[in-house]
This record gives sequence, structure tokens and C-alpha cells, in this order.
Amino acid sequence: MAILGGLVLLFILAPLLGMFLRSSPNQIVNTIKEPEVSSSLAVSLFTAFVATFIGAIGAIPLAYLLARKQFRGKLVVLGLIDLPVVIPHTAAGIAILGVISRNSLIGSAAARAGFDLIGTPISISCAMAFVSLPFLINAARSGFEAVPIRLEKAASNLGASSVRTFFTVSLPLAWRSILSGLVMMFARGMSEFGAVIIVAYHPMTAPVLIFERFNNYGLNYANPLAAILILVSLVFFILLRLLAKPTKNA
Repeated sequence: MAILGGLVLLFILAPLLGMFLRSSPNQIVNTIKEPEVSSSLAVSLFTAFVATFIGAIGAIPLAYLLARKQFRGKLVVLGLIDLPVVIPHTAAGIAILGVISRNSLIGSAAARAGFDLIGTPISISCAMAFVSLPFLINAARSGFEAVPIRLEKAASNLGASSVRTFFTVSLPLAWRSILSGLVMMFARGMSEFGAVIIVAYHPMTAPVLIFERFNNYGLNYANPLAAILILVSLVFFILLRLLAKPTKNA
């Protein structure tokens, strides 16, 4: 088991290690200083934050309902939530494009208001949210399912409304799972390429800029930027593990 597990870890580690070996620290630092790179990273971070923040407003209540309520068609709803994870992300981008293009109801309304959704941070955030929302919903649902129902019933028996019970009992007890889901959603959205490039080539996110540099100049030119994006992603996944780690008193 150790040998087989070690081979899997080597399969994951070898490409990443090779990427950093091909890029010197000076190359990485100089790449970060490039205005185009810093701009693409800023776009990625900003749009991923917007997608996560707005998505959480609806995703967390939906996760609570899925954790607590049984209704006809629940399995269909759960399947629909997981669908963006398994479909090709270029197909996801085309689906988003069909909703926000100028010929669509939403896109035409935006055009009449004087702005276009395609090729804007709004379209990038929509694409990021579409492919990353399942991570938040599923993590939050697991967190709410772990909250004992008897505690919610006790709060109700003491006169607390359903809204107050949610904010004072359910949400505080499930916060760790919800926060992990938020980090996962943010990191997944930030790294999205396939759906984003369909709806907005400009302004460039970091994954799109990596693709452009590799396509135009080759591996050596794209490698430092890819290493930077991996480092940024690594920070968020370390944060995720720290948040998921149980406390000594738990």
C-alpha cells in the first residue's frame, strides 16, 4: 500500500516539482513584477472573490434546505448541483454565454442599459461561480447535516424563530465546513480556464494569460507564471487544511 500510494504521490509531485526546477527564483520574481501578470492575478482574485461572495448568499441557504428537508425531486436537485463539476468546462462556458449574450433576455436587457456582459469581469465571475458553486453547496450541506437536529428543536422550543435558530445555532456549528467550502469555491473559481475563455478573453485572468504565453512563446515563457499561480493556489489549500483541522477541544 505504501509503494502504490507513493507512486500516486510521485505522479502528483513530479510535474509540479519539475515546473519549479525549470523556473529560477529570479524568473518568478521578475514575472510577478510584470504589469500584465500582476493585472491578470488581480483580475483572477477579484472576480473569484465576487463570485464566491455573491454565490454564498444563495448557496448557503440552499445547502441548509437540502440538509434538513426531504421533498420530491431532491435527488434530481442534487444531481443538477453536481453537474457543473462533471461537464466539460468549455461546454459550461458556452452555456453561460447563451444566458448572457446580447441575444439572450439578460444580455439584451444589459445592452439596453448601456453595457455588454460579454468580455467583462461580470461574465468572468458568472463562469467561475457556475463551475465552483457545487464545492460550496456540498461542503455547507455536510456541515449542516452534522449539526444535531435536537439543538435546533431545543432553540425552537425556547421561542426562537426559524431564522434566529439558523443564525444562532445552525450556522455557528457548521461554520468550519462552510468556510472550507468558501475557500474551495474561491480557489476553484480562481483557477478556472475553460469556461472563462469562452465568455471573456479580455480582461485576462491568470490561467488565460498562461495559455496565451504558452501558445505564442512556448513552455519556457509560460512556466514561471504557471508556477506563480500554483503557489497562490497552494496558499489557499494550506488555509483550507488548517480550517478543516479539528481543534483540541473539539
